[in-house]
Amino acid sequence: MTPVGSDRYTPKQIEKYRRQKYIAQLERIGKNLFRMLRDEETTARQFQRKFTELLERLDSLDPIRLDTEYHRASEAHFRKLFDEILRDDLSQEAFDAMREGELSRLNRLQKMKNRSSYKKEKHRSRTAEEGWV
Repeated sequence: MTPVGSDRYTPKQIEKYRRQKYIAQLERIGKNLFRMLRDEETTARQFQRKFTELLERLDSLDPIRLDTEYHRASEAHFRKLFDEILRDDLSQEAFDAMREGELSRLNRLQKMKNRSSYKKEKHRSRTAEEGWV
């Protein structure tokens, strides 16, 4: 899936575009999973249908190399969850039982993502007084 008029773009720009699309779809899957699992009205069939649709969209994109630990873990988790859902032919009771555990795992993924948004290690050693005489 390349941008329209790809003859105007460099290979590096095309790769960046593909990367952004792929990562945006991964984020979309995570947000939708949170929303569906928190909503008590979501049925197992609705969950299965929506999650399958989201993962098919991800598979329709060109695969890319994921550099961050968070993105690699997210993709691996989503694929594992998808395999479990298809293998077990998810019943409503099984869906209700997995809801809490799945929310916990998604929360750990979010913590992994947010861990990198704080100060970088090279800035942690400096104090507020450093450089003041």
